Amino acid sequence: RGAAVDEPVARTGNIFIPSVNACLLRGGRARRYEMARAPAPARKPKAATSAAGRAARPAITKSNYEALADFRFAIRKFLAFSESAAKGVGLTPQQHQALLTIKGAPSEGAVSIQQLSTRLLIQHNTAVELVDRLVDGGFVERTRDEDDKRRARLELTAAAERLLESLSAAHLRELQSIRPVLQNLLKQLG
Repeated sequence: RGAAVDEPVARTGNIFIPSVNACLLRGGRARRYEMARAPAPARKPKAATSAAGRAARPAITKSNYEALADFRFAIRKFLAFSESAAKGVGLTPQQHQALLTIKGAPSEGAVSIQQLSTRLLIQHNTAVELVDRLVDGGFVERTRDEDDKRRARLELTAAAERLLESLSAAHLRELQSIRPVLQNLLKQLG
């Protein structure tokens, strides 16, 4: 049993592939039991087979490989920028991701530790330790949920809000600068 993940997941045979964001948040090492699994696709009629008895697939061209490699390089460059920017303001990349997750949560109100662990693709106890460090650093306030006293609710402090605003502005500028490259690569792959 794994935690549900809000990120889309592709299913290919027995291999589960998380979305780019989900996988990259774990440094490319998303754990299978933590990933939400997409429902099995509806069965299609069998494709024509080749002489060797294998199902025929569209050929992957050299330009497809180049586009995939370039796309991965662009993502890795952005992640390197993000890591450097976080370290530049005294945060670890995971702390920055946690602050962004808390601020950008789709639900109204405070975020729970369970929601944080799900969004960061980390174990609950790892999320608790991360929150402890954020509370000690003055970035997060942890309060008890009024409806469920067992649940802790997380909210950013004013200092964290200012820090995250600055980091997010830099990230948006970086994304704007690589946007044409990403759009071109997506067109090649699509």
